[in-house]
Amino acid sequence: MTLFGLRPPCPFDSLEDLAIPAASFLIIFLAYTSQYLFYYIEPGPLTKKEAIWFNVIVAGIWWCYDRACSVDPGPKGWIQKTVRDFDDSGDEAKVNMAPKRRRRWCKKCDAPKPPRAHHCRRCGRCIPKMDHHCPWTTNCVSHTTFPHFLRFVLYAVISMSILAYHLFVRAAVIFSNRNLPAYLGPPTWAMAHLFVLILVNSVTLFALFILFVRATYSLAINTTMIESWEIERHEALVDRARKTGGWVYGNGGQKVRIEHQEFPYDIGIWKNLVQGMGTPNVLLWFLPFGRGPSIDTAAEFEVNGFEDESKSWPPPDPDKFPRVKRKVDVDEDFEDVGDVEAFRRRQQGDYERRRMQGEAVDSGRLMQPLGDEDDPFGPYSPDPVKRDRDAFEDEQDDYESEVEEGIDGEEGWTNAEGDRLRDFGVDEDADLLAEEEIPLGELLRRRKARAFT
Repeated sequence: MTLFGLRPPCPFDSLEDLAIPAASFLIIFLAYTSQYLFYYIEPGPLTKKEAIWFNVIVAGIWWCYDRACSVDPGPKGWIQKTVRDFDDSGDEAKVNMAPKRRRRWCKKCDAPKPPRAHHCRRCGRCIPKMDHHCPWTTNCVSHTTFPHFLRFVLYAVISMSILAYHLFVRAAVIFSNRNLPAYLGPPTWAMAHLFVLILVNSVTLFALFILFVRATYSLAINTTMIESWEIERHEALVDRARKTGGWVYGNGGQKVRIEHQEFPYDIGIWKNLVQGMGTPNVLLWFLPFGRGPSIDTAAEFEVNGFEDESKSWPPPDPDKFPRVKRKVDVDEDFEDVGDVEAFRRRQQGDYERRRMQGEAVDSGRLMQPLGDEDDPFGPYSPDPVKRDRDAFEDEQDDYESEVEEGIDGEEGWTNAEGDRLRDFGVDEDADLLAEEEIPLGELLRRRKARAFT
């Protein structure tokens, strides 16, 4: 991922084990070695009041960083518990409305996937309201850990801003005394240390400030990093579908209907803040000992009502459809297995007959001197076999032209920053699910959901 996700500049995931020691070393280097350095550079060490406030804020960094690293982003078995509690809540309105919403299924967890949950390939399970997997905490930023992560970044930005002030004050003193003899100034090692502190602190402060602004904005609009990617992806699909009559091709060539959907979870700034921080008490939002939302609230999220309740988020994405062989669309209402098998046998027979007749055309046995000079077997050829084959090839060309390429040059869509879902830690294979891989009970539930609509 990019700067906003603070991914270490290393392609090897195994080095993520060094992330927490590296982050801890950075805190120690900036917070404590700087205070030692101030004894050797004018105007001297921090005053007692300055030192107390600065170290209290640094203590807040340590506490919030520990919580961001250690709080479970989604305890194992949370899905079964929260979904069961939701269905057995006794709230008749909720229970009756629940079947209308299409419940996703995770083939890795072999369990229903609640709204806004994603399967993290590093944590090995579905994470509620997953924002991204942060390699610097080796933990997911999720429904339960987001407040701790945001407070950690906030305290880091405040402490580094204070440190930047003290560093530049001492750099200004050195610059103003640059004409004095060297023996009257600070030692060489102290000036080198000061320069390194200014450089490291400035770069880190810049990165964390951008991250804090983005995380705060996401909190205000109730949108995770992953959902921002999904929104951008959906807008790109809608723009593409407008040029092709509302349809795009999915994996294997199946046509997918794309309709514009509004993001359903932005319910107003105040409600968004309360939901994200887990409490309406504003004071607890900023205290390092504040808590996060309970896992019990991760089964269902309030929606703004702009879209029909039968629609789910994220909208259909052709890249997530299972790859299948190209075939004629089968009506979803087929109930008789024998009819389906007969259809497949006829389809296979048609394919073989077309292949043999196509070979005959290529060998010249069915050549007819019609059409223009460059293409005697063009679209106006009376040969039905040739017309069918041309239609099939044209459709195949259309599908191949629909295949997207990301900024990184690989097949598949990327957002404007070049990110894919896997860059946020999402296990994309968990979403590639064919109908035959879904348990019968879930298929029956989906049929019940269609009956409600």
